[in-house]
Amino acid sequence: MFTQRGLLIYPEEVGSYWRDLLLESGLNLIGIHPAGGVKAAYSLDRLLDFVQTPVFLDFARSLTRAGFSLEYEMHAMSWLVPRHLLDTRPDWFRMNRQGERVNDFNVCPSNPDALAFLGQRAAELASRLPFCSNRYFFWLDDVRDAACHCPHCRSLTPSDQALILTNQMLRGVRTVNPAAKMSYLAYQDTLPVPVSVSPDRGIFLEFAPIGRDSSRPIGDTDCPQNTLEAAPIDALLGFFGKEDSQVLEYWIDNSRFCNWKRPLKPLSLDLAVLEADVRFYREKGFSSATSFACFLGEDYAGEFGPPPIQTYARALGQDG
Repeated sequence: MFTQRGLLIYPEEVGSYWRDLLLESGLNLIGIHPAGGVKAAYSLDRLLDFVQTPVFLDFARSLTRAGFSLEYEMHAMSWLVPRHLLDTRPDWFRMNRQGERVNDFNVCPSNPDALAFLGQRAAELASRLPFCSNRYFFWLDDVRDAACHCPHCRSLTPSDQALILTNQMLRGVRTVNPAAKMSYLAYQDTLPVPVSVSPDRGIFLEFAPIGRDSSRPIGDTDCPQNTLEAAPIDALLGFFGKEDSQVLEYWIDNSRFCNWKRPLKPLSLDLAVLEADVRFYREKGFSSATSFACFLGEDYAGEFGPPPIQTYARALGQDG
């Protein structure tokens, strides 16, 4: 059985509806996920306001008293290093393939001043997240081909660059929480194992196979998409270790099945795929498993009935 079994929801879906579903579910982990994309910094600012409200604080108290771990998982880079700084510190930002410094995605991981600023902002962000466990999930921007190509960075793989930034964020957060751990998100361009950079102690693996075919088991060797996504798993677990390793899946992510736009559609949970995936990931040695569960809020229940959260939870809790 996975030691932690959970799901991720949008902040705007937080409230008594999800509280009650979770308390009855058999899960023990809840992640809050502000939307990413071009408005990621705005979404994070809204989250930081929301976590001070009675609605959120009542939700958080109820779940943590019941033994839930509460975490926040988010594409945070555009908040951590605001894009307007390009005007005064262009050297902090990545160089594109055309040799231009651009503030579209991420930052330059070879610039010591940018790294120092990133660490300070990561510490600030961590200090503003109430009820958080000691695990932090401050991800890079949600996009492919966003590495820096400056002379100092061009020999580094996207995974190397991501790990440099992840190490630095952990160092910053540990100035306010010495027990902190930080996830390395293996996702899109950062699925391959880093080559030239080693993880600091406290970095753990989070594996998110967004390119998978959700209609087939992740271990289906006859499915090219899933074979490609799953190929790095053994090497990633060997590199980062299995302790705290987490699968971040899309089993009940109705936002993905709706192509991240409304109108809502009914979620069709493929239980056979879910159970096969759980066996696969458990046999690989992952410690925890969670899934996005967005677009399953109170409006969804009003239109389609309660989502299959207990069925999902039972599958994650299976022993064999």
